Parts: sequence; C-alpha cells; structure tokens
Amino acid sequence: MKNTLSIIKKFLISNIVIALAVSMLAGCGKKNESEKLNIIDDNYRNYYEIYVHSFYDSNGDGIGDLNGVTQKLDYLKDLGINGIWLMPIMPSPTYHKYDVVDYMDIDSEYGTMEDFDKLVEECHKRGINIIIDMVMNHSSSQNEWFVKACDYLRTLKEGEEPDKNVCPYVSYYNFSKEKKNEAWYSVEGTDWYYEGVFWSEMPDLNLEDDNLRKEFETISDFWIEHGVDGYRMDAAMHYEDDDQGATLEIMNWIYNYCLSKKSDFYMVSEVWANKATIAAFYKSMTPSMFNFAAAGAEGTIEKAARGQLSADGLVNAMIDYQTTYSASNPDYIDAPFITNHDQVRVANNLNCDAGDMKMAAGILMTMSGSTFIYYGEEIGMKSQGKDDPNKRLPMNWSYTDPTGVCDVPEGADNDVEQSFEAVDAQLGDEMSLLNYYKRALKLRNMNPEIARGTITREDDLCSDSYAAIKKTWTRDDETGTTVTSAVIILYNTSDEAVVVDLTADEYKELTIAGYLTLDDVSISIENGQVTMPPQSICVFR
Repeated sequence: MKNTLSIIKKFLISNIVIALAVSMLAGCGKKNESEKLNIIDDNYRNYYEIYVHSFYDSNGDGIGDLNGVTQKLDYLKDLGINGIWLMPIMPSPTYHKYDVVDYMDIDSEYGTMEDFDKLVEECHKRGINIIIDMVMNHSSSQNEWFVKACDYLRTLKEGEEPDKNVCPYVSYYNFSKEKKNEAWYSVEGTDWYYEGVFWSEMPDLNLEDDNLRKEFETISDFWIEHGVDGYRMDAAMHYEDDDQGATLEIMNWIYNYCLSKKSDFYMVSEVWANKATIAAFYKSMTPSMFNFAAAGAEGTIEKAARGQLSADGLVNAMIDYQTTYSASNPDYIDAPFITNHDQVRVANNLNCDAGDMKMAAGILMTMSGSTFIYYGEEIGMKSQGKDDPNKRLPMNWSYTDPTGVCDVPEGADNDVEQSFEAVDAQLGDEMSLLNYYKRALKLRNMNPEIARGTITREDDLCSDSYAAIKKTWTRDDETGTTVTSAVIILYNTSDEAVVVDLTADEYKELTIAGYLTLDDVSISIENGQVTMPPQSICVFR
C-alpha cells in the first residue's frame, strides 16, 4: 500500500510539473516572452478616451459620472492604460457638453469638483495622467459672457458702437451689423449678428481678444491647480477659420502659458484634416495633433488591417508621417488612433471581423507617439448610423449584470445588436479582443522604443505581405550618459503565414522581445527563419 501511494504521489507531482511547464510555454505565446514592464513617466502615453455619460454609472441614475470613472481605474490600469482623456465635463445644457456654460466647474450630472479631485488623486496613484477637453473655439449661448454681451448690445442707441471698456464681453465674440453668411445669427432685440459656425447655440469666441485670453489663463490656472496633466483642444483648426497663422499663434500662446505653470503639461489638438494640413499645424510648436490620416475607415490602420494596404505600404506610411510632421516640429509626439467619438466605430468599418480588429489594434499599439483608444473599442462595440449619439453608446460591462451600465444618451437608438461579448465575458476568454488589447498594450509597455524610437525601414525584411521597421531610441540616462537602444518590428498583414529569413549578419543575433498573434500560435526563430502566422506582429531585439 505504501509503495502504491508513493507511485501515485510521484505521478501527481510529475503531472503537476508538466502542467506548469505547458502553462509557462503557453504564457510565452499569449503574454509575450518577458513579463518585465518598462513604463516611462513622460508624455508618450497610452490614452483612453472616455465619454463620461456612457462609461460607468456609480449612483444608479442611469448617467455615467466621475465616481464611475474612478471605480474603473483598476480596469484601465490592468488594460495597460496610463492616460485618460475625459470628453467635456463642464456645465452644459446638451448631452455632449461641447457648449460650455461655466469653464471652472463640473456638470452636476457628472458630479462635483470634489469628485473630480478624487478622480485625479486616484489616477495619479496609479501612474495615470488625466487630460480634459478644452473647448475654446466657442462657448454655450447660455454662458454668462455671451448673455452679458447680448444684454449690452440691446442697450445701444441707434448708430452707437459697442465699447469693450463698458462691457468687455462684447469683444469675447464676433459681432457684426452684417449677416455675413448662414453661420451668422441674429441677436434677439437688436440689429446685430453673431458668428456660430457649428451651431446657433455655440457662438464663436474671439481668441485674439486680450481680456478673453486672460480668462482662459485663469481657467487654465484653475484646472492645473486641480491636477490636470493636459488638454485635448477641441476644434483647434477653427480658432480663426480665415487666418491659419493667427490660429497657430493662439495654439502656441495657450500651450506655452500652461507649460509655464506645469513644466510637463501635455496638449493634443483636433485638426481634422489631411496629413499636409496636420503638418502645417505642427508649426504651432505644440506637441501633438491627432493623426486623422491614420484613422477612420479610409485611414492607414484600418486599410492595412483589412488588407487594402500592404505591409510595405503600412511601414512606408509610418515613415512618411515621421518625415512630414517632424519637418514642422522636430519634437512632435504623434497621436494615432483608430476611431473617436465623431466617427463610425471600427467594428462597423471592419464588419466585426475579429482578426481584422485585432490586426488594427496591433498596428495602433506599435505606432509612434501617444496612442488613443476610444472607450469600448477594446471590446468591439458597434455604433449605428451617422448621428453622433449613436457613436457614444453605453459601455458594455455585462449583458447579465446591469450594475453601472448607463442609459443611452439623448438622441441615441437603443437597438444596436452588438457582435462581441461584454467586458466580464471577454476577460475570461484568453483569445478575446479585450485580452488581445491587453497583450498589445503590454508589448508596448515592455518596449519603450515602440513609442519613442526614430523609424527606419528594414529593406531586406520587406515585401508585399510582410515588412519591418527599426525604431531607435537615444536618450540620456540618470547619470547623463547617452544611451541608445532599438527594436525591430515585423508585420505580416496578410491572411497567410509567411517565412522570413533572419540569417543575414545584422539579424542573426536578434531575439524575440514579444509578439501578437490572433490565437495561441507562438512565434519562434528556427535555424535563422521566423514563421509569421496570419495577421501577426513580432518585436525583436
């Protein structure tokens, strides 16, 4: 009996060891070869865009709130996020809140300033930076500035011109006796008109006015004192629609003012335009513009993911962005993204093809700069139609537990049939889209060269179906010594496995630093050859 028990004991131990070994090997394929993160505390970050209304409801009123964001910080940290961008949180009469009534307060739907302070504190505890939407192109028609300006215009006698010394607010906006085009609206009770390019209830601000600039400097003091790490600048290219030079100067002014108050202040601007126009706006010498050339259904990322752009075309585009943008601002930080709150979601554009969506995520997470993920993108949420509310639907935390799930925003439909599981189910599925995002962000956080390195093309590792770039990062370490490191990133964007030869002298010493595959297929180097599965990415050192 004793011998029998001994044999059973040895058998169990042996099988446990084998199981552990198999588990470790599987982990290499699914979780990358090294578990060591190397997260740098600078302005190259992995951001997550949050529409607070639809994210997480902490008090059961159906509306997402700041406390809900705080409750989900551990989810974001675990995902690999170290920066969040909050869409507008200031008091506003609309669901989207891009028309601000008071620039130094929190909309009561979302909570209080105390709630915001707690969110900032909890973000910073986790190494997460927080940037907020700064809407400077226009205000709400209910903003005190506009109300007082219009009230003042109603007091003017026939032929009397407004005097900013009497009412400074009258110079905060663009008023005229002439209705210049359809974007000019009547000031009720007067023969004056005001400009409102986006909407009648969003009067355009005159950012060349010194008093208004002082207002925004005070506003910036307020938010920096409350711990914000930067701004996302809404509609930046429209500050002065007819004068790009004036717009660049405005961007430079607000950025440098904030920089004087916080030395590592970050600013990313919305310039929804082509690559050449984005490059022109980098002449503002502000750090980041969203890379709309890479985003959306016709952008580089999605076209490469669905096979309409070759791997060779993909790496050439990456190099082209670097060349074009750095020519305007050598210190630029690219801001690539797949989609945002104004665009049809990537799941729609890629027909909910899980492989293509993973490929898009992998491409994004190996691009230079600060990446931006739109909430729900990591679980494959769909939008519906072209109306903006349908692009901002509630985050799908669970299909069985309604806790924290928000009501649909005003004007949105509630009959969008989602194609992917909610967060709770995807977390338990190693091969889910959500866990692919986690692996992709981990790969990025393990290899800081991916975000920061200067790109060169590896001609010998490029063809139509696969292509490679090197990213070289040079910096000074803590002792002031100049250090250089590099990674090579190899892409197979095709639907077929490819074999790539690494026997050349410059490649034969390479080791795999991590990889991304659609399933649990591993990547290894065998006899100087690496087999890249369909739609895979491999990082070498």
